[in-house]
Amino acid sequence: MQTIDHEVLVHARDWLRDTRPWLCTIVRTVGSSPRPVGSVVVVTDDGRQVGSVSGGCVEEDLLARLRAGEFAGDGPELVEYGVSAEENERLGLPCGGRIVLLLQRLGEHDNDWLAGVLAALRERRCVERHLDLATGATTLRATDRFTQLELTDEQLRQCFGPRMRMLLVGAGELARSLAELGQAMDYEVIVTDPRQQFLDQWEGPDVSLLQGMPDDVIRTNASDSHSIVITLTHDPRIDDMALMEALESDAWYVGALGSQRTTEKRLARLRELGIDGAAIDRLHAPVGLDIGSKTPLEIAVSILAQLTQLRRAST
Repeated sequence: MQTIDHEVLVHARDWLRDTRPWLCTIVRTVGSSPRPVGSVVVVTDDGRQVGSVSGGCVEEDLLARLRAGEFAGDGPELVEYGVSAEENERLGLPCGGRIVLLLQRLGEHDNDWLAGVLAALRERRCVERHLDLATGATTLRATDRFTQLELTDEQLRQCFGPRMRMLLVGAGELARSLAELGQAMDYEVIVTDPRQQFLDQWEGPDVSLLQGMPDDVIRTNASDSHSIVITLTHDPRIDDMALMEALESDAWYVGALGSQRTTEKRLARLRELGIDGAAIDRLHAPVGLDIGSKTPLEIAVSILAQLTQLRRAST
């Protein structure tokens, strides 16, 4: 889940105290689309807006239509944009692209599910929202993993999950580059190092800095399926301890910095330490895509590229 989507739900809950906002969700795309399926925006009749379903033109047109009373708001309604080349040009949509939005006017009865979703996100749990298209009623169901949005004639099933958390082991120069790019791509970044002097010298972006043994930090902060653990210290005493914990956790991605020769030695040590072969096979090492990267920023780009590739392949 993206930070902006979380903000949409927070504002929807808050705005319900004094008005009835509209929650708009992309439920289908055809061809190119500026935002993916599941993207949400919340708008009010007086022009307040958080979130996005396009570059802005769709939102402007939609708000104008809402103000004009084109949609009754008695129940969820579908509206399609990009049905013609002229509309694509007017709205700035990619050539041939179409998006279908589900519009829902929220009311007091929606407070419960909004509170339930936000509580699940605070606890780093996934939850599905099931919206009855005939009645507008919403129920929530817990789910162990993130599921893709599904729209039928009867209901919308939409999953909300926590932000992906990136734990970097080692507060060096590469961690600074990774933290900057990770934050720009909406990861929640945590940097840990058992060496306090490295944390004291941190000159990277404003992220959580945790001093402690890496296995303890991983166990407490990055052991669920929405977590990424990457070791960066080049110190086997630190990296191996982190990898032993991370590889046997539910972390979605575990990576280790190092050359191919360093990786071979690391794998041998992990086997000697009794780590299961299936767990070792989960390790991405050398970490990142092989793009010939040399500088810290180039290596950071290769790592974020690999994460993006894997995340998109799973959707």
